[in-house]
Amino acid sequence: MAKSSDPDPVVDYLTSPLDAIINGTFFTFTGLRSAFTDFPSNFKPTKATFSEFPALLSQSVSMAILQYPAGSINPPHSHPRSAELLLVVSGSLQVGFVDTANQFFNQTLQVGDLFLFPKGLVHFQLNVDPRNSATAIATFASANPGTVALPSTVFTSGISDEVLAEAFKTDVAVIQSIRAGLTPPKS
Repeated sequence: MAKSSDPDPVVDYLTSPLDAIINGTFFTFTGLRSAFTDFPSNFKPTKATFSEFPALLSQSVSMAILQYPAGSINPPHSHPRSAELLLVVSGSLQVGFVDTANQFFNQTLQVGDLFLFPKGLVHFQLNVDPRNSATAIATFASANPGTVALPSTVFTSGISDEVLAEAFKTDVAVIQSIRAGLTPPKS
């Protein structure tokens, strides 16, 4: 039987870099402030993982503020190293996930509702309201939950058009059209 999770720490906290000055500033992260003052025109996650907040290293926790303008989506994705607990703090969201038996679970969430996305399963969130924005807080049981965004992972990672056309039982022109819609224009 194989089991994986963040390892138990053997010290109170880890520093990165190892010669960092340890004071209250090390344990403070101000990177979420903009999520409370600026609202984006497209879906935006503002993350606090150990990449952004090194004090989280070895603590098995992280979070993100997720901002959904009217009609926006957090496309299907998964977190290979953590479950996600989502709390809606404004607006409403349609959410769902698919389990390993290909069963779909979905719900419409209101302010104050929590929803659990099990570890590693494909899930999404959608603000179906055409006029109002929504905001949610996502928490994770890992300092680095990882995100595998299905549209970009499948269509912009270099898998050949022919392989994707065969996998999706379509033709190369359809794959190229999807790919073009996901690839940002070159500047």
